[in-house]
Amino acid sequence: MSIIGERIKYFRSYRNMTQKQLGVAAGFSEKSADVRIAQYESGKRTPKGNVIPAIAHALSISVLALTTPDTSSYYGLMHTFFELEDNYGLRVSKVDGRICLKFAVTSPDSQRISNDLEVWYEEYMKFKEDDITSEEYNEWRYTYPEIPAEKTKRVLDEIRNKKGEL
Repeated sequence: MSIIGERIKYFRSYRNMTQKQLGVAAGFSEKSADVRIAQYESGKRTPKGNVIPAIAHALSISVLALTTPDTSSYYGLMHTFFELEDNYGLRVSKVDGRICLKFAVTSPDSQRISNDLEVWYEEYMKFKEDDITSEEYNEWRYTYPEIPAEKTKRVLDEIRNKKGEL
């Protein structure tokens, strides 16, 4: 199974969708929808072009959640760190005798990275302090970086759907 195939299957299951439901929502014909998704999940085919964004949209997640680097192996994870070192100034250091990772202040993106990590920390602390559920925390992670207008639309749609159910 390919990494992207594993990610598609994970998020499809997370959203409680069948392969056919996901395929149709992504724009495939009803006749071939489940076969196409099964092929992606099994690694027999790799989604190309606009297919990845269509699948991500159908799953209500960020495209980045599907195309995450290969961290499923130790060496894949290490090479992800190396890429972060090259591209974003990630540095390995020791604090109080423990290895830690930090971003170089001289990195051109250091302020943005710092801000985004601060937002992540705040969301994580809400979860740890039971201010939000694990589902809400996961929803935040899987839709990151959802722009405010998209988030507002999603929340309003959820409210409208709940009112329709009453």
